[in-house]
Amino acid sequence: MNRRNRKTLLNVATGVAVATTALVVFLPAANAAPGTITSNINVRQGPGTNYAVVDTVRRGTTVDVQQCQGSWCYISKPGPDGWVSGNYLSAAGGGVVNPQQPGISFGFSTGPNGPNINIGVGQQPQRPPRPPVVVEPAYGEVCFFDRTRFRGESFCLEEGDRVGNLADWADRISSIDNPDGLEVQVCSERNYRDCRTYTTSASSLGDFDDYVVSVRVR
Repeated sequence: MNRRNRKTLLNVATGVAVATTALVVFLPAANAAPGTITSNINVRQGPGTNYAVVDTVRRGTTVDVQQCQGSWCYISKPGPDGWVSGNYLSAAGGGVVNPQQPGISFGFSTGPNGPNINIGVGQQPQRPPRPPVVVEPAYGEVCFFDRTRFRGESFCLEEGDRVGNLADWADRISSIDNPDGLEVQVCSERNYRDCRTYTTSASSLGDFDDYVVSVRVR
């Protein structure tokens, strides 16, 4: 190999190494963005209310948003990870999140190969293309606590849910967090008998405190 060809190959190799180094420097450490939970909500196995509940998360909890699909986002947090509705997320610094396209608020764009983060090298970042709008109903939620003033252990139900026998939760409910003003019936007997109706939050249930056996949310 003559000197000119060796020099050409050396220049090419050096250019590739520099480009690779630049790529490593500018790649994000992880496809995640900080977010805050704005209401007590269920965490589900998949992006929709038809998936099983794996955990609940409290209002004000800081989470890592890993990806978004339609109006749902996958979050990482202490305890089981899973999917939550974008209706109950805010971006870092309290930024408002579009519940129908929450991924844009967290810097994600969704393509055929899954979510990604757009980062430009040596240029101004560009707004990702707007994905097709997936219209999904936004379900309100009501959370029930075993202590007054929304303290202690809790579970949450969505609009349309009902439990005719609370089993282990029977005679334990002491307060109700109902931020969306849904119609909540708490009943002292199974299968919705001897009931009282709430359309607001209640920090104490009075004479129904620790006396609820069935509930339904309308």
